[in-house]
Amino acid sequence: MVDHGRVVENASRSAIISDRRITGPSADVIAELVAELGPLWHERHQAGLASRPRKRALGAGAKHRLVFVDRLLATLVHLRHGATHDVLACWFDVDRSTITRAIGEVRPLLAERGCTVSPGLRLRTLAEVVDHLGAGGETGIVDGTEIRVRRPAAGRKDRDKFISGKSKQNAGKSMVLTDADGRILFCSPSKPGSCADITHARQSGLVELLDNGPAVEILADAGYQGLGTQTGGRVVTPPHRKFKKNAPDWYEEMYERQRKAHSSRRIRVEHGIAHLKNWRALTRHLGRREHMSHTVQAVAGLLSHQQTADLISARQR
Repeated sequence: MVDHGRVVENASRSAIISDRRITGPSADVIAELVAELGPLWHERHQAGLASRPRKRALGAGAKHRLVFVDRLLATLVHLRHGATHDVLACWFDVDRSTITRAIGEVRPLLAERGCTVSPGLRLRTLAEVVDHLGAGGETGIVDGTEIRVRRPAAGRKDRDKFISGKSKQNAGKSMVLTDADGRILFCSPSKPGSCADITHARQSGLVELLDNGPAVEILADAGYQGLGTQTGGRVVTPPHRKFKKNAPDWYEEMYERQRKAHSSRRIRVEHGIAHLKNWRALTRHLGRREHMSHTVQAVAGLLSHQQTADLISARQR
């Protein structure tokens, strides 16, 4: 189907697509996104038009000023660099409301794709991640990451829920799960910053999935201590300190050795989170807090897709 909407000049679009520093994904990955999400976006748009009372025929009225590929590019630039809607509107020569609407339509589509672990396999839920790790006998690593958000207005209900006990700032929190190499497998919807890591894991259903599922080893930091008992030892956390005072020298040496060994295995999840935070939209979320879950899951899906594409490319060399 040909979209007769207004498009960005071909030279400008080519410049955007050809440089990964602008959008994040490579040109090949962007082409896959257009082929996959374009028809889905058009289908949802047509369904939205048909679902409401109309005074004129379907398809009448003003036409789109941005084709889908430009809507996708605007969303990618916004996620990668945190560019404001006003800047993108000037770049794409449209009204600000057009960019806002475009990002609001494309961002959920990107979030729903899940994380790509191979060309034919995507993981969209925590249950699928646990089954994937169990089937391959792989080790997973879990950790929480905080993203600063705007402070809720004074007098708003539950205003204090966004204050993080760790950073003492207003933040949202997501649970990230990677494989032993640090590749993103799952990123949970966002919770208020006051939610503890272990509480987030329990509310996400991780305990039930591990307790009733395959024998999977999940590495975690001290914030998840207690889950090992609830999951039959599947969640492995740093060793408890048995001596709080006057510990023998031999114990101090053994404790430090065990702690560092665990930390060296778990560090890969920090690398995965660092790659997520390279996307400006996740260094500090300046938009509406209700959009934060879609934002973090969209970035996780894009990052995992590009990581898989780079891995395949490296193997073919």
